[in-house]
Amino acid sequence: MMLRRGFILFLPRLVGLLVVACCSMSIVYMLACTPKGDNQQLALPRVHSPTVKEGYEAILQEREEQHRNYIISLKKQIAQLKAELQGRTEQLKNIQNNYPDSLDIQPDHSKPEKAQANLLAFLRSQVDKAEVHRGVKLSTEYAAVPFESFTLQKVYQLETGLTRHPEEKPVRKDKRDELVEVIELAVGSLNKPDGVSRAKPRVYTASDFVEGIYRTEKNKGTLYELTFKGDAKHQFKKIVLFRPFGPVMKVKNENVNMADTLINVIVPLAKRASKFRQFMQNFREMGIQQDGRIHLTVVYFGKEQMNEVKSILENTSKSANFKNFTFIQLNEEFSRGKGLDVGARFWKGNNVVLFFCDVDIYFTAEFLNSCRLNTQPGKKVFYPVLFSQYNPSIIYGHHDSIPSLEQQLIIKKETGFWRDFGFGMTCQYRSDFINIGGFDLDIKGWGGEDVHLYRKYLHSNLMVIRTPVRGLFHLWHEKQCLDELTPEQYKMCMQSKAMNEASHGQLGMLVFKQEIETHLHRQKMSSKKT
Repeated sequence: MMLRRGFILFLPRLVGLLVVACCSMSIVYMLACTPKGDNQQLALPRVHSPTVKEGYEAILQEREEQHRNYIISLKKQIAQLKAELQGRTEQLKNIQNNYPDSLDIQPDHSKPEKAQANLLAFLRSQVDKAEVHRGVKLSTEYAAVPFESFTLQKVYQLETGLTRHPEEKPVRKDKRDELVEVIELAVGSLNKPDGVSRAKPRVYTASDFVEGIYRTEKNKGTLYELTFKGDAKHQFKKIVLFRPFGPVMKVKNENVNMADTLINVIVPLAKRASKFRQFMQNFREMGIQQDGRIHLTVVYFGKEQMNEVKSILENTSKSANFKNFTFIQLNEEFSRGKGLDVGARFWKGNNVVLFFCDVDIYFTAEFLNSCRLNTQPGKKVFYPVLFSQYNPSIIYGHHDSIPSLEQQLIIKKETGFWRDFGFGMTCQYRSDFINIGGFDLDIKGWGGEDVHLYRKYLHSNLMVIRTPVRGLFHLWHEKQCLDELTPEQYKMCMQSKAMNEASHGQLGMLVFKQEIETHLHRQKMSSKKT
């Protein structure tokens, strides 16, 4: 018994001595086998030496021993890692047992049903965190994530830079594949039997797709809202999809009937009778003839040119048999916010969609549908980004004549820009406008009132839909910044004026016009000499 105890006590020491000896031998071997410099290479036995065979055998034996020791060392490290991993696994199991209600999204290969349920719960939580079902309060107007809109052929994007275009085909394959996948999934969802109706279901195709909008929130996912043609005129199908940085999930499938949804277009005005005549031509064609579910409210300030404006309005009413208009006259200084606020509160009918508009705006019937589809009482307001036209005399200065207005309204980098700094054109239900408190009536003159209202909506729980639209244009007109504006308003006015004239390239051609003409003159003189 004593010998056994002594042996047991001596065994760890013996192992320690062996380890030290092995380490010492390894160090000696490494020192001995370290490659020498170029002039001190390790000498191998000569071929004709009597000890050549023994020398090579010794070297091979040393290399074999070295590899054997290395393999043993790796096996020990692997065993240690396995033991540590087993310990961590036991700790994780204990934590999960102590907190059984926590969301377990770790894959459990032994129970695939549970793993799938946990994954689905995680994806649902991403939908709940994102701004899908309701809006979130935001601190400033710059915190809102804008949508981008798209059709089957084009993408309308805000962040164009100097190399991308405001309207272009989705050139990048990943973006093209993404949008195609979303449209195909939406079509498949529409064609999926609902199990309720016994009638032969309609088969939807990609050609029924009208338009869509999407935006990506960096820490949540991408939200898609797609609109398809419905079963009858003025009826649509709307599909909401969400990609929570994983598989695309269907969030909502609903029928949207806009046949009885009236839009009240409110236009504040002072003088500018010629511009109002142009506006009424657009309103008659798009609003009255093509759409037909529209009301016009004109809030006029002062009396100068008032009779001319009323005459234009009455002539349009008679020729188009249109009675849905209201004319309000105010004997005070022009205030855009005051005019829109008065026009909105003057309405006494049922809850209506309000479209705050200006006299230098051109809209299409497709935009009016977008206005309806992107507003919902108590839930959503629509802030479209319109396309602002450059000065036609600069754009088409090299042409024989300036094209007609309809021919000018094309979305290209050379013809205009997305007016992403403007918040004046907006669609919302009257109830939301009243509940939010309307405009700040202390703001006079040009600018500021639209940003103030936009901030109110951002600070509320309403979802703000901000996206470029292809059917809303700001027509160019010479802008005058009056001396009575406040310094902040005057600065905003001048910035808008500078942005409104032409593109970078076109302005550059004007700035360097003298140099260009000088260069062309030199080229001409040089060609004559030769």
